[in-house]
Amino acid sequence: MTLARATGVVVNGVDGLVVDIEAYLSQGLPGMTIVGLPDTAVGEARDRVRAAVLNSKLAWPTERRITVGLSPASVHKRGAALDLGIALAILAAYSQIPEIANTIAVGELALDGKVRPVRGVLVAALCAYRNGFERLLVPHTQVAEAQLVPGLTVVGVSCLADAVTYLRGEPIDVPSVLPIEVVTPEIPDLSDVRGQSNARHALEIAAAGGHHLAFLGSPGVGKTMLAQRLPGLLPKLTDDQAVEVTAIYSAAGALATGQGLIRTPPFQAPHHTTTKAALIGGGSNAVRVGMVTLANHGVLCLDEAAEFERSVLDALRQPLESGVVAIARAGFHTMLPARFQLVLAANPCPCGKFIGTGADCSCSSQVRRRYISRLSGPLLDRIDLRVTLERPSLAELDPSFGDVEDTATVTARVQQARARAGHRYRDQPWQVNSQVPGPVMRRKYPVSSAAQKLLVQDVTGLSARGADRVLRVAWTIADLRGHDIPNETDVAAALRYRDGNGSWHAS
Repeated sequence: MTLARATGVVVNGVDGLVVDIEAYLSQGLPGMTIVGLPDTAVGEARDRVRAAVLNSKLAWPTERRITVGLSPASVHKRGAALDLGIALAILAAYSQIPEIANTIAVGELALDGKVRPVRGVLVAALCAYRNGFERLLVPHTQVAEAQLVPGLTVVGVSCLADAVTYLRGEPIDVPSVLPIEVVTPEIPDLSDVRGQSNARHALEIAAAGGHHLAFLGSPGVGKTMLAQRLPGLLPKLTDDQAVEVTAIYSAAGALATGQGLIRTPPFQAPHHTTTKAALIGGGSNAVRVGMVTLANHGVLCLDEAAEFERSVLDALRQPLESGVVAIARAGFHTMLPARFQLVLAANPCPCGKFIGTGADCSCSSQVRRRYISRLSGPLLDRIDLRVTLERPSLAELDPSFGDVEDTATVTARVQQARARAGHRYRDQPWQVNSQVPGPVMRRKYPVSSAAQKLLVQDVTGLSARGADRVLRVAWTIADLRGHDIPNETDVAAALRYRDGNGSWHAS
């Protein structure tokens, strides 16, 4: 046999692409060529594969010209995950193993023939399952990750010789599979936050309705503490969400060996020096997952938000509306999921003391305007809840000053509110109020006549988007209070949270 085929998978963003690997042995000057838009890592596979085959005591076609074709040829192939498939295709063409069918091989080859782990094994498993493949060959340390996808025969190999032995139909001695470890991150409890009743209520509304939230206050008043406790109020991820989030972390190379499905909503808190590409994702030659995608179905917290570059913050405007990030470059175009809850935390000025009367603030009015204007009007228009935090009194900070509700107590109310919303949207594609399109909200889910009159009276200064977001928040407040439809007090509360005590420069 001079022509044989194998199959591999490359990661493109957070999706897998099936790659047909063809190996052709011909007469001519001995050597090896890889065609099909390989990147540097794939092109260097010719040296890794040859060394791995020879060091595995297998025959190498030294007297033949080897041409390896990767299809589809018009798509760039990146990474070393195709090494194992390329080696198996060459060995099949040289009649060392039988022809490979219904099998995808994923793994990087070391020069001594060992199969090294690669990022995106869970993505490869999902891709194999969706494309009807029955068997998946992966590095033995990543078997548990691939087995998160049911319906596949996952075979772990520690070296190239193991893969060859298995494909010849002979038994192999594979090291024991590492047990799946369910990692549950420790989320701080809401009872740690003393005082700030208004901000705590806003956090509860955000959790119940999936709303975006912004905190403005002096340093040390509890903005970051509140933001870090939001994931604990959110429900656990559903099976589909857990698979999607875990696959994203696998594609990004952020999934620990042996880690099971991620069940807790992720929490990402980038530093204020983060670049636009790191936050949104992209790259010039390869699609890299950004932090907004790592926060999918979770929380993205921008602490010290006014210290971020304005262009970085404004790049969030599209994903806040659509829930996806469109990455377009000269050589590729892809869509990355980015349905997250945004929490902004900012000081009112560089010194952080311009709250209330602002008597202690040393910043000029021009400096204050320039500082807070980094949070652009179009960005703030997409924030449902805006809260200005005052410094708590010493009495409120005293542990003996009354009981403070913990995360479990607030979570119970959040779950009840989400259940009410889920029942209301049982025949619709939405689960929480923040996902309902504005026109649908106005047409199918109207508020009471008194509430509508109040909204019309206070609509001055609100954009059409802002009015829709007030309605969504009003529905969430009504769900928390057990109201069938939002009444006047619910809409009034939503308008107060939209205004943020007048400390925000945009409506």
